[in-house]
Amino acid sequence: MIEMVDVPTRPDLEDYGQLAFLSAAVQKLRNEGRPLLRQLRGRKVWMINSTAQGGGVAEMLPKVISLLRDLGVITVWAVIKTDNADFFRFTKRMHNLIHGEGDPKITSEEQAVYDQISHQLADELSPNINPTDILVVHDPQPLGVGSLIKERIKNPMIWRCHIGLDRDVDQTRAAWSFLRPYVMPYDQVVFSAHEYIPDYLTHRSSIIHPAIDPLSDKNRELSLHRVVEVLCNASMAAPFQPVLDQRFAAPARRLLPDATFGSPVERGDFGLLHRPIITQISRWDRLKGFAPLLEAFVRLKSRLHEGQYDRDPVHRKRLGITRLVLAGPDTESVQDDPEALDVLRKLCSQYTSLDKEMQQDVMLLTLPMVSRRENALMVNALQRCSTIVVQNSIQEGFGLTVTEAMWKRISVLGSNACGIRQQIQEGVDGKTLSSPDDPDDVAKALDEMLQDPDTRHLWGRNAQRRVHEMFLVFQQVASWLRVLASVTERQKTGRVKNKSR
Repeated sequence: MIEMVDVPTRPDLEDYGQLAFLSAAVQKLRNEGRPLLRQLRGRKVWMINSTAQGGGVAEMLPKVISLLRDLGVITVWAVIKTDNADFFRFTKRMHNLIHGEGDPKITSEEQAVYDQISHQLADELSPNINPTDILVVHDPQPLGVGSLIKERIKNPMIWRCHIGLDRDVDQTRAAWSFLRPYVMPYDQVVFSAHEYIPDYLTHRSSIIHPAIDPLSDKNRELSLHRVVEVLCNASMAAPFQPVLDQRFAAPARRLLPDATFGSPVERGDFGLLHRPIITQISRWDRLKGFAPLLEAFVRLKSRLHEGQYDRDPVHRKRLGITRLVLAGPDTESVQDDPEALDVLRKLCSQYTSLDKEMQQDVMLLTLPMVSRRENALMVNALQRCSTIVVQNSIQEGFGLTVTEAMWKRISVLGSNACGIRQQIQEGVDGKTLSSPDDPDDVAKALDEMLQDPDTRHLWGRNAQRRVHEMFLVFQQVASWLRVLASVTERQKTGRVKNKSR
């Protein structure tokens, strides 16, 4: 089935423009967009993906759609849904193959399921599409749907691929070979980095960096009092003093030593507001590197008992009180990620195998998505009370959690995955890992960063400037206007310009 998703209209461009630190970016978008908007007059843009919540794509789309509408572009959001678990199991496998993971052999049964569901969804969506409509199809799940509609209606069509790998291996060759007949009918393809583009798409591809909304609940400024309120109302901190009591509809849940989930404050306050905190917030995905990060933290702590820091009592005290937060979404709310529960189970097993003292220093959280607003505020507050935000991804298409932390002036430790390299400049606005799957390498980097508060502060300041210049939603929308205008030009002339940035 096809579900149409509405998006909030505020804040709009006028709201953003009233803020001194955003007014120049808003005016630049208006100026760049004016000539492009004339080419899009009277056309409808469809954004099509596989989920309305969970993951970076679902998070970015509402604001992009809202600002396109604000500029005068008719834009709608359609989500594909199916009860066939094999479809999402295969598309998740395709996701992993594009990241260079898994068995490269794709069976005829898998292709049959993909084609069957694609035809069903295309049959449902096609009657709503006009020849002048522009379809923007996100990632492999709805790729086949868009390909079928293109063959039937001949309307302008863009595929936005949010994932990729910066090297050629058996898995990526298998994935791109399978996807080739589905993607070739598209007029334009958009990637997050040049390194992700397969050879056969070189001359029809553009680059658009993912971006954040600086006024969203996840990224807007929170006062110290508001951070305390969010943590307490989400049950992530104990209220030692009275706070405005507006309990969240669904509080966060913490893994307990008996392998069940309960209140994060059931065993006492974790110390988010008082201790050095290392945090990673991601989907429950093996490629996010949760397991080696947890092992790295255990090894870092173990060095205290080996006497390695006896000559530096301040750092020894700092490491002694440092704690680790591993957080991700409530798995029931992530519809297109069938592997998430298995990854979480393995991580839970890794946690419960720790000794009791180490368990006290680690908080594994699930963040409900019953309310998008409350979920976003939980993430915002967790990032703001962190000393270091980590994104230890083995592979990462882009990594908006990196962008979010950089915007908040938090020091970031990221892997050297291609998407993260687009953002972090080593030693300028953060630090990157050459071996994110090596716990000793991760532990060493964490140790160095914790030991140098002045450098962390400098990196955080530089990081916010970099996001302001490159990774805010206004730059993203301007790039989309250029790509949308280019495919309308192709429909008129039969040619399309390669609009990259």
